[in-house]
Amino acid sequence: MKRKILLIIGVLFTSFYGFSQVANYTENQLQNTSSSSTLFEQDLPYEAGLNKELTFYAFFITQGVSTNMYPESSLFNGQLVGRLFGQNSSTTSSSKTSYYGEQRLIPFFIYEPKLFKGKALLRASFEIDWTWGDQAYGVGGNKGGALSGDQVNIQTQNVEIEFIPAKGWAINVGLQRLYDTPFNPYRTFFDKMTYTGYRLAYWGSDAVGISVRRNTDLSKLKLGYYKLYENSTELSDDVTLLEFFYRRKLPKYWNVGASVYGILDRGKNTGGVSVFGQGLTSVLTAYNGAYLFNFGTNDYTADIYWLGTFFSRNPDFIMDRYQLSGFFSYNLGHVNVNQEGWEDGVDVSGFALNARGAYRYGQTLNDYVSVDYVYSSGDPNGISDGKYTGVITGNTWGLPASIFISSGAYLLFPHINVVNRFTPVVSDLSNMGYGLNAFTLNAHHDIIPHKLNIKIGMAQGFSNVVPQNGGSNIGTELNAAIKYKLGAFMSVELHGANMWLGEFFDSNDSNYSSDINGSYDVRPPNPWTVFIVYKWLLF
Repeated sequence: MKRKILLIIGVLFTSFYGFSQVANYTENQLQNTSSSSTLFEQDLPYEAGLNKELTFYAFFITQGVSTNMYPESSLFNGQLVGRLFGQNSSTTSSSKTSYYGEQRLIPFFIYEPKLFKGKALLRASFEIDWTWGDQAYGVGGNKGGALSGDQVNIQTQNVEIEFIPAKGWAINVGLQRLYDTPFNPYRTFFDKMTYTGYRLAYWGSDAVGISVRRNTDLSKLKLGYYKLYENSTELSDDVTLLEFFYRRKLPKYWNVGASVYGILDRGKNTGGVSVFGQGLTSVLTAYNGAYLFNFGTNDYTADIYWLGTFFSRNPDFIMDRYQLSGFFSYNLGHVNVNQEGWEDGVDVSGFALNARGAYRYGQTLNDYVSVDYVYSSGDPNGISDGKYTGVITGNTWGLPASIFISSGAYLLFPHINVVNRFTPVVSDLSNMGYGLNAFTLNAHHDIIPHKLNIKIGMAQGFSNVVPQNGGSNIGTELNAAIKYKLGAFMSVELHGANMWLGEFFDSNDSNYSSDINGSYDVRPPNPWTVFIVYKWLLF
């Protein structure tokens, strides 16, 4: 029974993430399971305790939200993604308040035929989202909550097959999780992946391809090949991602690892994610808060690489009271441009780093304090000098593909309780190419152990490059939450946050990918949000 509970949590946690990506349970669900470090370090086997071929799980979330953030364009009224004040028309108001309810269901199916004795299985996960009262009798995702419903709105998250050719090996083929972690996302607790590796800050989405994993008691190895965009099958105009990960266990609960990512971008401005396009010159980057390479509609090719290393100590937070993790990632490469004046192209060279520490002072896993720091390099000259010294993430190619959702912030960085609206102030590590210097502090406490929990937190962000007429201070956030567990895997939560914008928003510098302040010529009103959430994990 213990293994079955662990399996269910491990499988479903991977489904609750981001814009079509986030909704999460914390590690308080693990209190009555196992404290064995060996069990936590191993992949969770699907056959353990399960004697049926077809298994169904689901996650349900509904929430009521009050906020002063809203889209100015009716095009994004039902579904809003990207940087707050970016080109998605998202903004804040000192006089208008949004009130809305929204809902999500994520069904998850696993088919493991007994004929293959655990050597092959099929996974499929879907998503049904809407805002209450938004639309009926139509076609399209993220809508269908109006009178009578009848909307064609189911969205496919994953359809993939996992082969187990031998003990310790796993081969995943198809539309699958693309996480910047050495762990198998279908057999690992979601929280663990948001605090280790690169914490989904570079890659936290889905992609079609093939990944191969080799796990032993001391190490994890992962190789991946993904087709991010195909374009015309007869032409060399694809976007391809290659991935290598290695992680090694050390004594005293320590782990270290290294990785290499590489993108071969031959997209040439010929298509991409919906009408937004994809790649370095696309509107997509401005929506996601990434840096836009301003080559206009001219064709380009790019080879971008990420060399990184990461560490963690006591990542499951069960061996003792201290938890540490961090990463360093350096992106480099070259962009060739078919445009007069850009014969030498643009060289890419930037980096980001992160360090997080937590101390568990009480009797439960929810009695802890944490501090989280993140830094990314910026570029004061843009690409005018033929160089870009900022950071590039998956947000350049997906909407969004990078989701740094575990900092504890609600407004400065994205938070995890999201259905249709995903609009943090800093939605990409690059911070539009300006770079980032930020930290968060959080304190959690179980008033009633395993039943009633409170959380308070703060976040502070600075830009490493000062925009024209502005300052480096992005803003200061205070937030709080109270969570009550109604029953097994069922909870209701109340969250609130306010952010005081800094001098960074006194500028509207047109040298970068989008105006800093959106439609405001002066500093916008401070963003705030309050929401009540109901969650239920069904199995």
